[in-house]
Amino acid sequence: MKTTDPESTAEPAGIGAGAGRLAGVSDLSRRAVQQTGGRVPSTGGYRLEPAFYEPERVPPEVLQQSRVWRGLPVGSPGKVGILQLGFDRNRGRTELVQHYQKSPLQIMHPLYFNELRPDMAYTYLMSSGGGILHGDRLRTDLRFGPGTAAHVTTQTQTRVYRMEHDYASAIVNITVEEGAYAEYLPEPVVPFADSRFYQQTSAVVDESATLLLGETLYAGRLARGERHAYDVYASDLEVRRPDGRLVALDRLRLIPGKGADGAESGVNGLGVLAGHDVLSMLYVITPDVPVALLADTLHRAVEESGGDLIFGVSTLPGDTGVWMRLVGNDTVAVAAAGTAAAAAVHELLTGLRAPVIRKS
Repeated sequence: MKTTDPESTAEPAGIGAGAGRLAGVSDLSRRAVQQTGGRVPSTGGYRLEPAFYEPERVPPEVLQQSRVWRGLPVGSPGKVGILQLGFDRNRGRTELVQHYQKSPLQIMHPLYFNELRPDMAYTYLMSSGGGILHGDRLRTDLRFGPGTAAHVTTQTQTRVYRMEHDYASAIVNITVEEGAYAEYLPEPVVPFADSRFYQQTSAVVDESATLLLGETLYAGRLARGERHAYDVYASDLEVRRPDGRLVALDRLRLIPGKGADGAESGVNGLGVLAGHDVLSMLYVITPDVPVALLADTLHRAVEESGGDLIFGVSTLPGDTGVWMRLVGNDTVAVAAAGTAAAAAVHELLTGLRAPVIRKS
């Protein structure tokens, strides 16, 4: 466990778990006490109370997998990962000013390798556990202060391992404040056979701010011929304004298998994955350019990437931005298309070429 906050009681808690709105530390502490029958929270503080790290609502498709077993229960050391990062403008650049981490979630120190934007912070999220196990509960809070510019990604793929009992969940809360420019583009999620996973992403974006938000899912360990062998994968993506107005809502429920009549499940059906191995999404919320230009830029970038892909680009209600969804079978082609799309949007919005982001 690590913290660089000068006062943990003074740090903003980010977005309340699953609520998609800002909540103060006192609100979360009160909720924690209520959920534990009125007792004082544990010595680990409000962060180690279920009210903080459990989603407020778990889809029934996932919740039905809940089981009690003799191994380490939910909430045990190493089963709850917390990461809270706050970025602000300081000395002419974006700096990490708030940092709390609890294993297995951790980060590298922000880097400044973009020669065209030396003020922009690049941060890699990591896990000391190597993957997600049954009973794991993860929460990540990212706050981008006024006028900041930052890129956050994961060091490698998120592996969701085989589960004998229960399920795992991950909450990601993002706050993008006035005039900020934020990119959250993690590596793909890979659900192993017999895994059960729920991912909840909530973003609060100021009307003057920009957010690029991506999500990619593999059908499984494709190199081993493992495709849609997981039990259930569910994700919810919600974007709101600070006053609670809904900007975008995207729900995904994938439950492989065949029905009673032997028909193929909806996972590979038309309008879902249509027999493809990779699903990728990109949301761009911004007031800086016309949405028609933004949509054309995304469409052109993916089309010119050269991959054998099926994709579509649409504008969001109220001209708040655009979203793209694509499916494919070649992981390299999907990655190239996603990189090209994000780079094209970066250049359109900043006027500068996007850097090559190296990972090992």
